[in-house]
Amino acid sequence: MKIILTQDIKNLGFKDDVVIVKDGYGRNFLIPYGKAKLATDGALKMLAEDLRQREFKLDKLRKDAESMAAKLNGLTVTINTKAGASGKIFGSVTSLQIANALKEQGYDVDRRKLVSDDIKMIGTYEANVNLFKDISATITVEVVAE
Repeated sequence: MKIILTQDIKNLGFKDDVVIVKDGYGRNFLIPYGKAKLATDGALKMLAEDLRQREFKLDKLRKDAESMAAKLNGLTVTINTKAGASGKIFGSVTSLQIANALKEQGYDVDRRKLVSDDIKMIGTYEANVNLFKDISATITVEVVAE
C-alpha cells in the first residue's frame, strides 16, 4: 500500500514522505489515526504543489535571513546596567535586554533567536542570533556600568 505520511513516524519516515507499507498497517493504524493518507493521483499532485509552494516560501525566508545576517555581523550593542565596585552586575543581562538594544538601533530581532553566555560581569561578550535553520549572525554585546 502506497501512502503519504502526514506526520513524522519513527522508523518509517518524515512528514510528506511517500512510503510503501503493508496493507494492514496502513488500513488499520496509520490512516484511521490520521498519521497517513492514501497516495492517490490527486493526493500526489496536491503534495507536489504544497512542496513547491513551501519551497518558495522557505527560499524567501532564507534570503531575508541572509540579508539580516549581513547587516548584523560585527554589530556592537551597548547595554547600560547597574554594577558593583568589583564589576559584578546586579542580576544578569538577558536576551530580552539585548533584543531591546537591537530594536533601539533599528533591528527587530526576536529574543528567542538570541543565544548568549550567562552575562554577569561588566565587559565585552559575543552573542549569536539564529535567523534561520543554518544562518546565524554574531554580534558583540558591550556591558557598561551606569
